[in-house]
Amino acid sequence: MANKKITSRSEDFAQWYTDVVNAAHLSSYSNVKGCIILEPNGYAIWEMMQKRLDKMFKETGHKNVAMPMLIPENLMRKEGELINGFAPEVAWVTMGGDKKLEERMCIRPTSETLFSDYYASVVNSYRDLPLKYNQWCSVMRWEKETRPFLRSREFWWQEGHTIHETADEAEKETKDMLGVYEKFFKDYLAIPVLTGQKTESEKFAGAEYTLTVEALMYNGVCLQSGTSHYFGQKFSKAYDIKFADRNNGTSYVYQTSWGVSSRMIGALIMVHSDEDGLVLPPRIAPVQVRVIPIGKEEESKEIYDLADKLYNDLDSKNISVEIDRTEKSPGFKFAEAEVLGIPVRIEVGKRDLENGLITLVRRDTKEKIQVSKDCDIASEVNKLLDTIQKDMYDRALTRRDEMTYEVKSLEEFEKQMNTQPGFIRADWCGSTDCEARIKEIRGCKPRCIMPNDKLLTGKCLVCGNEAKHLVTWGIQY
Repeated sequence: MANKKITSRSEDFAQWYTDVVNAAHLSSYSNVKGCIILEPNGYAIWEMMQKRLDKMFKETGHKNVAMPMLIPENLMRKEGELINGFAPEVAWVTMGGDKKLEERMCIRPTSETLFSDYYASVVNSYRDLPLKYNQWCSVMRWEKETRPFLRSREFWWQEGHTIHETADEAEKETKDMLGVYEKFFKDYLAIPVLTGQKTESEKFAGAEYTLTVEALMYNGVCLQSGTSHYFGQKFSKAYDIKFADRNNGTSYVYQTSWGVSSRMIGALIMVHSDEDGLVLPPRIAPVQVRVIPIGKEEESKEIYDLADKLYNDLDSKNISVEIDRTEKSPGFKFAEAEVLGIPVRIEVGKRDLENGLITLVRRDTKEKIQVSKDCDIASEVNKLLDTIQKDMYDRALTRRDEMTYEVKSLEEFEKQMNTQPGFIRADWCGSTDCEARIKEIRGCKPRCIMPNDKLLTGKCLVCGNEAKHLVTWGIQY
């Protein structure tokens, strides 16, 4: 039976999403308009994401740093494309205490300017390169419409910023970090993604080109889930990041940046969850197993002794586990474990115990599995967690593929988008006029240019001229 606090996903997807966020206590609205409070359950998921990604970054030679949150206006304006691109979203600080500042400062919407200014002061020789840095922080963008995790004025993210001796090294970094994100989404979030290049009109302000990670939500709406940008020498020339090169001359560095944010929590909800609440992939779940002894502790010593043993056995094998010792009813305990998305719950009750059994319950399918109370519980649970992780990815991949459509004309495109949105693949000539025409259809945008894919017809679906790219399109959050 569905959780009564959660609207049916098929009835009202937007309200369902909000209900899941609230029921699982992931975030709450604050009195700072457009900003959310990341509650303990939501922050625990973000911490798991940080932990997994941070390890992947360090394994690829990156180090963490921290930059200021304020950027002087003169520094922000050195690279014109960036300030023009972010101008509508920038929040400005104009007062310090009760005095007007001589120069206003923006609260960072992104940190290319700060990193560039820093790199200009520390790089002298090619021997100093590459510098591969990352920071975990929050940023602020003055969004008009907000929704928890998907769009808020302040949000949490990581932003990597690297500089290199050659263009080849920087472009390799841009592609490599896209690969790190793709692997993270598949292996940890159990979310299949598309990767490819953004069109010129959709690239990051100031980039030579932008590579993107695109995910499809359960309702067929797209979510840009991560980006990796190649800047070439745009920022290094604007901020004078020069070094003594191998030929005894002076050269400008080549630069990249890349990032993912707490909107990934929104993706987890909208790809995997259901009418009972969160469904979390085991490898990103803060708590993987909840042991639920049934009965009052003072009357059920054998049950609670076994629950403690199960906890200790699982904990000793580095499985994240907790025991629900509250005096709430079994039904309430089961429902709470479900709404929080805990991948496996273990029920320890009198009737099962009399038969020498315990019950494992999968959160993703609700399947109940009975095993001997004397089994190697860590081995059983580990196998089950691996199965759940794989099954969740496979289900998401199947649904993504079922909602990926190929169209050959604008009429087909419009009909599909108005019937059932999803990833829509169509040939495009590269014209901004044709791109703009497609954007008129429910605000649809090009998600990415498909790499190495053959064209469907060889003709642009809008103008009929020769096509240059096969593009995946979709409406977005």
